[in-house]
Amino acid sequence: MEKTSEDRLRDQRDYVLRTVEERGVRLIRLWFTDVLGRHKSVAISPAELETVLEEGLQFDGSAIDGFSRIQESDVLARPDAATFELLPWADPDEPSGTIFCDITNLDGTPFAGDPRQVLRRNVERARAAGFEMFCAPEVEFFYFADSDTTSAPVPLDQASYFDLTTADVASDLRKQTLHMLEALSIPVEYSFHEDSPSQHEIDLQYTDALAMADSIMTLRLAVKKIAMDRGVYATFMPKPLNGVQGSGMHTHLSLFSDGANAFHDPDAEDGLSQTARAFIAGLLHHAREITAVTNQLVNSYKRINEGYEAPRYVSWARNNRSALVRVPIPKPGKVDSTRIEYRAVDPACNPYLAFSVLLAAGLHGVEEGLELGPEARVNLYDLSRVEQRELGVDGLPANLSEALDEMEESTLVRDALGDHIFEWFLRNKRAEWSEYQRQVTPFELETYLPNW
Repeated sequence: MEKTSEDRLRDQRDYVLRTVEERGVRLIRLWFTDVLGRHKSVAISPAELETVLEEGLQFDGSAIDGFSRIQESDVLARPDAATFELLPWADPDEPSGTIFCDITNLDGTPFAGDPRQVLRRNVERARAAGFEMFCAPEVEFFYFADSDTTSAPVPLDQASYFDLTTADVASDLRKQTLHMLEALSIPVEYSFHEDSPSQHEIDLQYTDALAMADSIMTLRLAVKKIAMDRGVYATFMPKPLNGVQGSGMHTHLSLFSDGANAFHDPDAEDGLSQTARAFIAGLLHHAREITAVTNQLVNSYKRINEGYEAPRYVSWARNNRSALVRVPIPKPGKVDSTRIEYRAVDPACNPYLAFSVLLAAGLHGVEEGLELGPEARVNLYDLSRVEQRELGVDGLPANLSEALDEMEESTLVRDALGDHIFEWFLRNKRAEWSEYQRQVTPFELETYLPNW
């Protein structure tokens, strides 16, 4: 007889309790994120674990950015037993485990301020429509000599794309990170030195959206932890250096239905199904209004506007890396590799929210049967503003303020995030933009002080 969801949940909890006892685990860290995607953690002892697995852990949500207001502060952290892992960097004499949590209200209903619950809700909506979204991000980041914010960051090397140098200390850092991710049951597809000095990329293997968002959170923590242990600094800031490309998180997406890739059509000339074409059309239709979520920092727009490999225009193409949505060529004989690549996302996003708006935008295209416009066959980086207008190609928002204006008018983003996070995100990011606007930058001092 097939097991029920309650049976599977009980089995997962039993596995966690048994592993903790057998491995002598001394501490279990409960993980979740705030609205901006910053990692949060609370530790419990093994003696508390069984109760917390059953009942959750109550805490004051008003202390977490974007969570509860003072008058409605208490929430529950409910561990997702399927995410339990032993922490590979813990002291062998004091083993520790970790587990991701969903945040609920005290009555057990999903808490509206929890990004993981937001993604879970959007995933369930897709499942009700017969689809499951799979993701594979390409996560870029930089290593620097230290975290001094008063001077320009100092790269560890001057290497470039795919370079391998015996003196490259970052190669060893990346290797240790891969071992750490493997120990945390996060499979990696590729890893290499990226184009800019001291810039690296780790590409994760395809999995479902919720598991992938968890994996991205773990990857960011592991990268920073290993760097810190070696006396250097890792950052997922989108544009930390002038004059070189910034860090993106190009994300490959596909929908599956009844175990088959819904983006593949063997009868289509290009192998791309109508579902895939409508999904792309949905992404393009809503691209400007979801950008504040996929690119949430003031700094994010310095990467988008730089003209290296970051997309600036709302467009699609089969193998044109200047387009916002690219359709990679599938691997021969492997229809499941049919996918699309959304290239605007950067690694400083909250992955739970970013995947939520990507899924919502694409699904809207599928549900409404949106028609996909013509493919971009020119190098969009070379377009002048006049040529852009003549081609009828929209640009992505030029800065965070413009992106927030677009988001504020979006019913789709409000529905995807829910009123709680939607309103808090806008307030928080408006404040960030206002604070940025009040700053006098080194550029202004160098350019204007001597001449005016």
